[in-house]
Amino acid sequence: MSVNPELRRLDIDIPAQPDALVKLSLLLAEEDLNLAAAAELIEGDMALAAAVLKAVNSSLYGLEGRVQTVHQAVTYLGMREVAAITFEMGLRAAFPPAPELEPMWQRAARRGLVMGRLAQRLGLDAWGAHSAGLFEECGKAVLFRHARDHYRAMLRAARHDGDLVTLEHTGFGVSHDALGAALCESWGLGAAAVASVRQHVLAQAGGPLPDDPDQRPVSALSVVAFGLMHEREDFDEEAARVAEEAGLAPEAVLRIGRQVHEQLGSAARHGR
Repeated sequence: MSVNPELRRLDIDIPAQPDALVKLSLLLAEEDLNLAAAAELIEGDMALAAAVLKAVNSSLYGLEGRVQTVHQAVTYLGMREVAAITFEMGLRAAFPPAPELEPMWQRAARRGLVMGRLAQRLGLDAWGAHSAGLFEECGKAVLFRHARDHYRAMLRAARHDGDLVTLEHTGFGVSHDALGAALCESWGLGAAAVASVRQHVLAQAGGPLPDDPDQRPVSALSVVAFGLMHEREDFDEEAARVAEEAGLAPEAVLRIGRQVHEQLGSAARHGR
């Protein structure tokens, strides 16, 4: 997809989707997904495959024993999570490594897992939710690459993302939520994921979900994941609010959200 002309006029570069991810996207879109072909595609890019296996073997996924191949990873985790890890690694590789961005990438991995597993257990679009979680903060990486020193100062000055958005608009004429949505569109993510990324700062601050009812569930899961990861005192109230706005059962969202969060936390604590 093309990038919004208004963003092009700002001369802020949106990185292109890597060829391997373009091909993987096409495979994932097929009605009868060929798991072997998808795994072979990932393994065909040695650097990408190595990064995926390193991520799969981290404590975040809690696997017993070491996974040696992408095929094994698919067997243990399923294609959706392996594809999401591949997109995460491809997204990271699109930007120069920087210590300031590492916490953002770590949050992205955990948030994507929380949102994807929540969506799966609620009968929602798990791939859309997982990819929305991965890409939620990616606009920060775009701005960091565009003006490293200037943006580094903004990251230090902002108390939270609401402050950061204000600083970004003043300094660049655009904020990371809009840039992240543009990157999602250019990389071919679904409309619900794009809308969630575009709306996440506002929604997490107590604002409304997207106008389109079909896009609200993924955005609601973004708010739920944010509340869990930041241990918000008003988590119950906020989760219930967005669940109702998205047409979801608040009790189920609260229960499953806590279960998924605890399962990931337990895996990380035990290094499994």
